[in-house]
Amino acid sequence: MIKQSKSYSADGHIAFIVGEKFNSIEGVSKIVSEQAEKFIASEDETDYLKIGNQFVFFVKENENLEKIRVAAHDIRTKLSKTAEEIFISGDGAAALALAEGLELSNYQFLKYFKEADKKRYLLKEISLLGKVDSKEVATLNNVLKSVYWARDMVNEPVSFLTATQLSKEIEKFASIANLEVTVFEKSKIEALKMGGLLAVNKGSVEAPTFTVMEYKPKNPKNKKPIVLVGKGVVYDTGGLSLKPTASSMDLMKSDMAGAACMAGTIYAAALNELDVHLIGLIPATDNRPGGNAYTPGDVITMYDGTTVEVLNTDAEGRMILADALAYSNRLNPELVIDAATLTGAAVVAIGTKASCLMGNASQEILDALTKSGNEVHERLVQLPFWDEYLEDMKSSVADLKNIGGRYAGMITAGKFLEHFVKNPYVHLDIAGPAFLEVAQNYKGKGGTGVGIRMLSNYLQNYK
Repeated sequence: MIKQSKSYSADGHIAFIVGEKFNSIEGVSKIVSEQAEKFIASEDETDYLKIGNQFVFFVKENENLEKIRVAAHDIRTKLSKTAEEIFISGDGAAALALAEGLELSNYQFLKYFKEADKKRYLLKEISLLGKVDSKEVATLNNVLKSVYWARDMVNEPVSFLTATQLSKEIEKFASIANLEVTVFEKSKIEALKMGGLLAVNKGSVEAPTFTVMEYKPKNPKNKKPIVLVGKGVVYDTGGLSLKPTASSMDLMKSDMAGAACMAGTIYAAALNELDVHLIGLIPATDNRPGGNAYTPGDVITMYDGTTVEVLNTDAEGRMILADALAYSNRLNPELVIDAATLTGAAVVAIGTKASCLMGNASQEILDALTKSGNEVHERLVQLPFWDEYLEDMKSSVADLKNIGGRYAGMITAGKFLEHFVKNPYVHLDIAGPAFLEVAQNYKGKGGTGVGIRMLSNYLQNYK
């Protein structure tokens, strides 16, 4: 947890954000000041001292806050596991960025380790000594709490996190003021005729769920809600179009990262009492090849009556999202945003360093999302969204088919989804950065919780 502190323990671990001059604090030894002067004269971005059991870190002041977040990860790798508190000497955005990077680097998913206690970081408090706005500290803590929750969800295996369990985890948020959670069970989903979600679920012994979250503050800025839709495929074998195992199916517990992103974003908004009316829609199921699994060649009637020819059962995310997006029309939203680990094409195109952004919402909205992504370093790459791309999704036996041609798969998938939305729409394909096989600084290894910090920034500045 990040907190503000008025005093420093003389033997406490501390990180100094250093500008052109070193501003020491009471209780710090002369050797620290001497090392700081050498650090200022050097070209190093970070440095540290170990005095007995005490760690003293130095980080160069930088307008690029991402460099400070990454420096915080370096601090976490050097700081002992047993350290329970670290102080930060610095002001404003730089201090918050260092604290943010430290808190994110401190995340661990140890639930299934027999000897978890031996691996666990004991760091509980990151104490800010400088001038920092207390409201910004509280806001940051709530966003990071939501990122932790999302990372936990993405890292959980389907042996625990079934669609039903995911809905139960989201239901726990209902204790927060102005936030309501309603879960549609299979019978309700059948009554609504959500054909896409039901089709993907046919091969599973686990029931699907459709979770509706609504955060409505007393005086929201927006007269009509913003709807956030997240893909909740809790495990994806590919169905009858079975995936290969290595670096594919073995990672597919993460295929609900879009659901974690959107549920986590609403969780953060409620904790921070943002004055924005939000509704979250989370369709959830696993995708298995068992039982009466849906097959290539099937024609599915979706929630809005659109018929879809299934050519690949591994293109299942768009099937369940389409029903949720069509359901959003009844809510009369001013904006619909979805997030999904939707296509391998997105990863091939831009890798793990950014998410794909596309949609028919105004360029002002797309630019604002891009700006928020740049500010928190959850970057977005805007792709073209021309109507011609939908031609690849036209079927000879139904209204649409669920896969397109060889090229631009992330865009044709987005155009497929756009068909079901009647309001301004943004699609985020987060397949690259949502789950990392190799650790990337403070983003870690495994589930990253990507999208929550970006969307939280966007909603905090929403007009």
